[in-house]
Amino acid sequence: MKKFWRIGEPWVWVTGAALSTTLLICATLIIVVMVNGLGVFWPSQVVSLQLTDGRQVAGEIVKREATALGDGERIQLKVGNRDLYGMDFRWIDLDQVAEMKNPSDLVVLERQEYGNFYGYLSSIEAPGIEKPKEIGQVDYFRLVRENMSDQLEEVDEIAERISTISGRLNQTRLEMRKLEYQGVGPENPEYMDLTRRQMVLREDFEELVEKQRRVIAAMNRFQATFADVSGREKTMPLVEIVRLYQPNDMSIGSKILFYMSKIKELLVEDPRESNTEGGLFPAIFGTVMLVFVMSLFSFPLGVVAAIYLREYAKDGVVVRLVRIAVNNLAGIPSIVYGIFGLGFFVYGIGGAIDQLFFPERLPTPTFGTGGILWASLTLALLTVPVVIVATDEALGAIPAGVRDGSLALGATKFQTLVRILIPLASPGIMTGLILAMARAAGEVAPLMITGVVKLAPSLPLDGDFPFLHLDRKFMHLGFHIYDIGFQSPNVEAAKPMVFVTTLLLVLIVLVMSSFAIYLRNKMKKRYTYSAF
Repeated sequence: MKKFWRIGEPWVWVTGAALSTTLLICATLIIVVMVNGLGVFWPSQVVSLQLTDGRQVAGEIVKREATALGDGERIQLKVGNRDLYGMDFRWIDLDQVAEMKNPSDLVVLERQEYGNFYGYLSSIEAPGIEKPKEIGQVDYFRLVRENMSDQLEEVDEIAERISTISGRLNQTRLEMRKLEYQGVGPENPEYMDLTRRQMVLREDFEELVEKQRRVIAAMNRFQATFADVSGREKTMPLVEIVRLYQPNDMSIGSKILFYMSKIKELLVEDPRESNTEGGLFPAIFGTVMLVFVMSLFSFPLGVVAAIYLREYAKDGVVVRLVRIAVNNLAGIPSIVYGIFGLGFFVYGIGGAIDQLFFPERLPTPTFGTGGILWASLTLALLTVPVVIVATDEALGAIPAGVRDGSLALGATKFQTLVRILIPLASPGIMTGLILAMARAAGEVAPLMITGVVKLAPSLPLDGDFPFLHLDRKFMHLGFHIYDIGFQSPNVEAAKPMVFVTTLLLVLIVLVMSSFAIYLRNKMKKRYTYSAF
């Protein structure tokens, strides 16, 4: 027995059990997120219930469980029709259900507002578009929608042009304000030119707004009337309907196509319904750009600091204190970094930049408010200890003989560092970058006070000069999860999107980390002959 404990066999089993537990927890997390996230967009069957008291209810069954007394089963039904019922979900005991069926003509509407509508299509009003006798109401609805596609594209194009002109108007206003700040009066030729340009832009803006109003008014003439299963009717313009489908009448192939179209919408469209519906493109873009900008600052700073500590700094009390401080920095709560970023970057550096370069815009701040640049710098400070520690350990793992051999052959210390040590340590350095990227992608607390918002009107990167707008606020997947999961007035309806966003965030981290791991492995094969 003593030999058994002396050779350390129990610790092998303990470490193996700890590793297995950790992997099991991670696998459970991923499975739970995937199970709840992957099925959100699948068109579920819609049931129509005839209750024992004579009422009728329709919707999707989202949950089954035993009743509180344990004498039966109850179901949670997503009944939608929020504008009619004032709620999205309803619990019904199965013993109250007299009949349950799946009508094939029951339709589901995805709307711009008020969530889904479950009911029947009663009539369509489409001036100028005759209904062919051989098609049904649903096909007629799709025919009218196809005829509206040109108008919908025109509205989108007008909205884009309005946004562009609005941006130019704002830029012109800022240029005029700058001239006024410099003491230039309205009689100045440059000021007069700006005034003329502003007048032309305003005329174009008003003309486009009027044109947009006319097109929308023309589209609002196309209306459809729907009735829920109890007969209550609701008339709505077709332009407010995102899509109509009949899940009970769809084949497996149709459901797969529908599922793929929803995935495409998720990846490329903007959100709607207070971020609980629609796409996540702005949040995906903001998350990836945040991590990219953060890496640009964190990676070089961390590597250079670690090289100095390992290769140039003389070992002593100061260096040991610095190493201890760097290691302890990783344990500081992230919100503390956020407070520091708000005070130092936003109010300090951002406020100074506004005073020096944008005084004519004050008191409206330009860089003196939260933005993706300050959020990235804050996260860079948050993650730089990880890069320093990983790089320091990678350099320290290189045998001293390698350095001595290089120096003995006449190479300088800098040549040894650049041509021998950094390539050998590159896999370890990449490991630090991977860990930093993963942590930065999931952090939310420091972002909430340094630039992230619920809904950003413009992306930090677009076609307007200077194209890269680091002062702009942005959306982030992590904050999106917090917002719709805990701040939404209809948390139950937003729950599916929480799992979808979580799954998307995990996938983005995996993709970015996989690319970094691929680069690390290539470097490892090329430069090392032993594992770091």
